[in-house]
Amino acid sequence: MEFDFAEEQPKFLMLMYGLIAFVAVVGGLLLLLDVVPAWFARRREAALVAASASGAPLPRRRKQREGVFALFFLLPTLLLLTVGLVVPAIRTTLLSFMDAGSNNWVGLENYGWMFSESSIIRVLINTLIWVLLVPLVATAFGLLYAVMVDKARFEAVAKSLIFLPMAISFVGATIIWKFVYAFRGDGQDQIGLLNQIVVSLGGEPKQWLLESPLNTFLLIVIMVWIQAGFAMVVLSAAIKAIPADIVEAARLDGTTPWQMFWRITMPSIRPALIVVVVTLSIATLKVFDIVRTATNGNYDTSVIANEMYNQAFRYGQNGQGSALAVFLFVLVIPIVIYQIRNLRQQREG
Repeated sequence: MEFDFAEEQPKFLMLMYGLIAFVAVVGGLLLLLDVVPAWFARRREAALVAASASGAPLPRRRKQREGVFALFFLLPTLLLLTVGLVVPAIRTTLLSFMDAGSNNWVGLENYGWMFSESSIIRVLINTLIWVLLVPLVATAFGLLYAVMVDKARFEAVAKSLIFLPMAISFVGATIIWKFVYAFRGDGQDQIGLLNQIVVSLGGEPKQWLLESPLNTFLLIVIMVWIQAGFAMVVLSAAIKAIPADIVEAARLDGTTPWQMFWRITMPSIRPALIVVVVTLSIATLKVFDIVRTATNGNYDTSVIANEMYNQAFRYGQNGQGSALAVFLFVLVIPIVIYQIRNLRQQREG
């Protein structure tokens, strides 16, 4: 098969445009973050040298100029935050007070629908179950892993294996677990690990992902499997940061391992525990991939993020989808405020 350059020319043009855009962006960032600050630094250094040689007073930094210079560096970030976060948030909030076609104002009708429709109430309950279980269970397993693996012989290998699920996308992890939950009819060889265990114990295979509310808990297992590695890494680092003299003093006082855990380890790693729980809570509120890949939100497994997508993009209900998005945003705000206050207290303490 001969290569036809004329036929492939549009692809080469797109590739060339992409390379030019890449060089322009990288070059602009280098100019912004390296060349410009270096030029100002050399200019000030030359002024200091000249003043020192002539015996003149050293030039002072102008606070006004420093403020303008700081704003110059913050401007790209502020611009991206405005375009990517502030404007969409305002637009989504406005759409939540409009009808499906975003043409007429309906007031709080979409929010009333959210708390009166039985299927949406089921979605809210599922989301609550996720938020209550995933952070607590994943943190508990992460802490258990951190304590058991700490200073073990093959600590690095064990931690790598535990953390490995974090390297897999949510979609990939869900596909793996769908094979674990896979079902084949009675009398056929089961390819799903869970059904094979049930059959080997004399039970009957089941379609696990179709049975509510069990299917919701089985999906939660996937999230815990992924996030336990993150919790383990953070908590393990916190455990290793406990001062050795405190641990040694507790051992000299005859502290048992259980007392060591509750009186020394837990109080010392409390800030890390809060960070892990808060981070996992926010990630759980936004969970979408697992539910979408495993059940598509069917069989009473849908959560807010998945239902928001369905209403806005599948059913064409922009107002209802936007109302769910705003409600999800409101749920995240208290967690973020708590984390900010917690960090502020740690700094003041």
